Amino acid sequence: MAEDQQQQSFSIEKIYVKDISVEVPGAPGVFRSKGDSPQVEMSFTNQFEKLEDDFYEVVIKATINAKSGDSSLFLVEVVQAGIFQLKNIVGDALGFLLGGKCPNIMFPYLRETISDLVNKAGFPQVLLQPMDFEAIYRSQHQSKVPEVKPEDVSTH
Repeated sequence: MAEDQQQQSFSIEKIYVKDISVEVPGAPGVFRSKGDSPQVEMSFTNQFEKLEDDFYEVVIKATINAKSGDSSLFLVEVVQAGIFQLKNIVGDALGFLLGGKCPNIMFPYLRETISDLVNKAGFPQVLLQPMDFEAIYRSQHQSKVPEVKPEDVSTH
């Protein structure tokens, strides 16, 4: 019985859009002008917090700003969130799962939301390239992050 209590487990409870914003400040004129190719700036942040017991919320915020010269074409901000349950996982492994694995799971949802929003705002799709949040986490923490093997963690 004590062995069951120490079994590590990981589950996705919910993935959802927490906040969303689309601005097209120059509409409708921006659609009539044929300017240079737009310059697209992107920024991403992610964070996590403990909700209760073994439940955590992980958040990725993306800001996409497209400009042509000095004019803003569009600004899209999306906060993608997820609730995850991680039982009996502590220390570096917990940080790695919350800061690396969970954002990797959520990123395709964020990418789809951004692509759809930009398209519905009247612009060609913005297709975000995959991001490796695990590698980003490792580089930011410069410590040896333990490898979490699938056979070590049960999922449901």
